[in-house]
Amino acid sequence: MTLLAAAILGYLLGSIPFGLLLTQLAGLGDIRQIGSGSIGATNVLRTGSKSAAALTLLLDLAKGGAAVIIARGWGSDAALVAAGGVIIGHMFPIWLGFRGGKGVATALGILIGLAWPIAIAAALVWLTTALSFRYSSLAALAAAVGTALLAPFLVDGPTAAVIAGIALLIILRHHANIRRLNAGSESRISLTKG
Repeated sequence: MTLLAAAILGYLLGSIPFGLLLTQLAGLGDIRQIGSGSIGATNVLRTGSKSAAALTLLLDLAKGGAAVIIARGWGSDAALVAAGGVIIGHMFPIWLGFRGGKGVATALGILIGLAWPIAIAAALVWLTTALSFRYSSLAALAAAVGTALLAPFLVDGPTAAVIAGIALLIILRHHANIRRLNAGSESRISLTKG
């Protein structure tokens, strides 16, 4: 029952669509009709509102961390189950017809809760890649691969497996971005608006 509660807690927290809620509250329209159609912070940035994008990033990160930290009170296995639940909830929220975000910020929150040194490494890989190439998707992919490779050296087997699973989900959710990167048509990060 504890693991089921952790899964439900994670899923419900993860499925809160902060990007959609914030853009609607700010009068920026339906984020699902803008840019990539994703509800995440990078797509919110495409509305031109840096503040809405930053708040989306923080709240998506917070729900990942909160799920793990709350569930840890029920045991380490519950924390891992909640980690899986929150990323699945973010990517496939029931309220949005199972069409959510790509999970990058939420995954970083999960990493903060599970293994903060890996979270720092992931953030550094993302930032370095994003600043070097100005592709958010490429930065996310590099960070996902990096965390999966680093995790076995820093955490126990079950935690490393969950981290690898989350990394794989992020890569799969970026399938369209990968095609656009290969075609040279992927949108670059722009910080000139808003």
